[in-house]
Amino acid sequence: MIDRDIFDELFVLEMACNHWGRLSRGLKIINSFGQVVRFNNVRAALKLQFRDVNSFIHGDFRNRKDIRYVKKTMDTRLSDDDYAELVKAIRAASCIPMATPFDERSVDLCCELGISILKIASSDLNDWVLIEKIAKTKKPVIVSSGGSSLKDLDDLVTFFTNRNVPLALNHCVSIYPSEDRELELNQIDFLKARYPALTIGFSTHEFTDWTASMLIAYAKGARTFERHVDIEADNIPVSKYCSLPEHADTWFKAFHKAKEMCGAPGVQKRMPPAKEVEYLDSLVRGVYAKADLPEGHILSDEDVYLAIPLQQGQISCRELMRGEILRLAVGKDQPIMIDAIDSPYAHIRSLRDLIYRRGLSRSQAAGQS
Repeated sequence: MIDRDIFDELFVLEMACNHWGRLSRGLKIINSFGQVVRFNNVRAALKLQFRDVNSFIHGDFRNRKDIRYVKKTMDTRLSDDDYAELVKAIRAASCIPMATPFDERSVDLCCELGISILKIASSDLNDWVLIEKIAKTKKPVIVSSGGSSLKDLDDLVTFFTNRNVPLALNHCVSIYPSEDRELELNQIDFLKARYPALTIGFSTHEFTDWTASMLIAYAKGARTFERHVDIEADNIPVSKYCSLPEHADTWFKAFHKAKEMCGAPGVQKRMPPAKEVEYLDSLVRGVYAKADLPEGHILSDEDVYLAIPLQQGQISCRELMRGEILRLAVGKDQPIMIDAIDSPYAHIRSLRDLIYRRGLSRSQAAGQS
């Protein structure tokens, strides 16, 4: 049995672009978001991006500043020692160290640093050399579905399932930033139905709201969540798809509100609280005698009528049965009490007690305060 508890209600905070290659900035991000995580009592992973520049970029192209991805990778590179210090800080912040390795050497570095969870980037869903290297670590893996085909997802799920590697699958739209109309949250329903054994999550790059999509995604069954995060510091502009600490605070609070509103897991019928039962009982009609009924009388529909209020000890429309015999005489317009009839309800103590707890008390029925 694969243990997927590590993914349940896990927030992944992606430190985009390796915090622009500045160790000090990375440490500030970890400290800032660690405080927000603790304040909101959520479980979070701070995710780094690992690229071994010497193997990831061909030597002839490392100085090509006209190729955006090459330039950004070169500008944001960090040393192994830098990564080690960041991982140490993540643990000190009571968060889970997580990383996206983009090459095989980076997978080895994840193992050396004790990274707990690995992420496969949307761009690498068909990079089977990298995927096989990641699977051999046996570490839990999260995959985002951005830009993928259905066959891509089926192949990945089958691959990791056959190797007994814990896998979570995030619905993701790889548009940076995303507008509300581009979120396609119904895909969460699709993924849950197609892969019922997996934890399904939501990875988002929206920049206008930190509440509505959380409420909807949680209600649809997403149980792990990811956003890019950053801080305002060092005169570096924050990308529109990144969330600041105050945005994460709103996001976490929306999560708690979603849990509160959705209630218990939807795997069984909920148990109504006592105040709800009491309220509904006050609306139920009680059984009253149409005329004086003698002891030994066999009740029929013509002998009774239904009306509110229901009184304590009185049978209601729920318990009324044809053919019950009166053990006691009942006067006209009087409530027919559970003790007055020969009924199965009268012989089951828990049911009898329930009937005597509901409805108006004698003093209330008499109009006494």
